[in-house]
Amino acid sequence: MASQPRLPDPFVFIPKNGKPKLLFVLLHGEAATPQQLFPLADAIKQAFPAAMVVLPYASQNIPADSSVANTAQQGIIGYHWLDPLGLSPANYPERMAQAVPAVIEQIRFWQREYGLSGQQTALAGFSQGATLALETSYADPDLVGRVLAFSGLFTQPPRTALATTMLHFFHGANDQQVSVQDVETTLKRLAELQADATLDVASRIGHELHDALIRQAIVRLQTCVPLRSWENAMASLQRHGSGDDSAGPTLH
Repeated sequence: MASQPRLPDPFVFIPKNGKPKLLFVLLHGEAATPQQLFPLADAIKQAFPAAMVVLPYASQNIPADSSVANTAQQGIIGYHWLDPLGLSPANYPERMAQAVPAVIEQIRFWQREYGLSGQQTALAGFSQGATLALETSYADPDLVGRVLAFSGLFTQPPRTALATTMLHFFHGANDQQVSVQDVETTLKRLAELQADATLDVASRIGHELHDALIRQAIVRLQTCVPLRSWENAMASLQRHGSGDDSAGPTLH
């Protein structure tokens, strides 16, 4: 398996009947464990019975009884995707970039094991895990077809759009760690780049994986047609209208 040394094995949920047809990889937030995302995993399994859901542990573990935990600032006990000691806005992008390859390796491992493609794969995360999910999708553009970012944002404003990945942002209006204004600014930037992205904001909700946001994520997964599919369908209609039947629709 492609897990880090001395880490617990990831939680892996496989359909009871038949081969998985979809892969969801869920990345927990900082100072947490995969159990934080069990409500999201349960919702996905209920909505998509043929889906495989994987919840890995972050690679940086700070036990409660360690000397680091006893001497460092509060709130760092648990699993982190980035080394929390000395973490600052200046080194945050670099440390996030260092965490990306291990996530790519994990996803590629499960895709190979079950014969699943990037378009059959979704990557989700909460807080620090959401940022890592976004950065990972840009580091390997064919890796996943969807990203679900709960209460997280890019380390830096995006400069390009992903051709084959739809980005879904879910945010609390009262989030004090990642402001909804910054997320809205990012969505405007993505729109300018003609990226495929959506944003759902829940009122009276802070920096949390709230059930309302989870429910909306399932709605987005079930109802949102990727922009590229819509454009392909429209192009096909135009071809048929002009008498050019050389190619059919490529909806997927």
